[in-house]
Amino acid sequence: MLGVSAALAPSIGSTPSEGYQERTLVGSQGGGPGWHQYGSVYLLNGSSVVWREDAAESYFDVTRTENGTVLAGFMDGGYEACGPYESPCVRTGFQVIDSDSGEVRPGYSFPVRTRTNSEVHDVEQLQSGEYLLTDMEYERIFTVKDGEVTWQWNASSFYDAPADPTRTDWLHINDVDVIDNGRYLVSVRNANQLLIVERGDGVVEVINEDRSNRNDDNCRQSGQLRDTDSDGDIRCGDPAVLNHQHNPQWLGEEAVLVADSDNDRVVELHKQDGEWQPSWTLTRTGGIALDWPRDADRLPNGNTLITDTLNRRIVEVNENGTVVWSYQTKRIPYEADRLPVGETVGGPQSDTSSVDDPGSEGSIPGLSILLVGLRALYPGLPFWFGEIQLLGTFISIGLTLSGGALHVRQRR
Repeated sequence: MLGVSAALAPSIGSTPSEGYQERTLVGSQGGGPGWHQYGSVYLLNGSSVVWREDAAESYFDVTRTENGTVLAGFMDGGYEACGPYESPCVRTGFQVIDSDSGEVRPGYSFPVRTRTNSEVHDVEQLQSGEYLLTDMEYERIFTVKDGEVTWQWNASSFYDAPADPTRTDWLHINDVDVIDNGRYLVSVRNANQLLIVERGDGVVEVINEDRSNRNDDNCRQSGQLRDTDSDGDIRCGDPAVLNHQHNPQWLGEEAVLVADSDNDRVVELHKQDGEWQPSWTLTRTGGIALDWPRDADRLPNGNTLITDTLNRRIVEVNENGTVVWSYQTKRIPYEADRLPVGETVGGPQSDTSSVDDPGSEGSIPGLSILLVGLRALYPGLPFWFGEIQLLGTFISIGLTLSGGALHVRQRR
């Protein structure tokens, strides 16, 4: 069964059309235990690797600046300067990389308690010369200049906070983008929400606002959100709209594009009558269902560039969901930007139609969760190995063990 599945599986990695020489910048989280090994940042020209930087254990969001350098969120261990933590320790922050050669220049970092769910996932350079970062250690967004913190917004001003956010994966703030001067789009993964935060005013709008307590179990999983002030409210958004999302892109005042990770789709949300609702959606392309996508960028030509994490592919699709270009990555990818513009603020919006998905497969209760855990432990698992293949493997192992036991019994 596994042989047939492999033989009949669609291929990843399309042959670009003649003259296709688009450059794509990729941040790869890596692989290995906890996915904290073998990370890299690399530049593709078409499907050819121009350069690769892999000094740190893991990399996340990558952004090309106006002066041609690349800002890369990273996590790495073995540091002696550890602040409140014991040496050696893990530090996270951003590196500055020359986009032509891949040479690393000094950036900014700080120590964290563990290498798990404490990373800086995103960094942006502001016109003021400051750098804007996410921080999953203390669950905040903040700016630095010349190595000093110049401003910060703490999520504890909006959400119920635990006693020490450094000891739990509380909110998992994983992305911040500049909308305009002093106004930022923030992804709060564990709350299924996007926030618009203004400097000086705090949260001014919530995308996927908490409307009912029926969603709370989704946000309480693995000890995430909690009702520490006992008011019955934990601010959990509807998982049918967004479910543990990554890397939203602001398309305009009435539209945002999001990698809706736990729903295994890319979704464009439009604001209609004061409510943010799914409009254009994509759940599979090239004959392959999306598997925990973590980035989606609407390109100036109207196509969408998607980082399909657990399928280990970067794929560009048109508005109909047809593959224009794809690339099979060796390790777990986190984010990709199409150069020279990268992820833009504002972009083409879709009409109010969804991409049909006639080939979607339903999940098998229990096995779908087990399969996600298996992929986390072994990122190299082939993309075509799904729930049916897992079930078949269990049956085969069970039959083999049973037959072996019967054989031993007969011999005795």
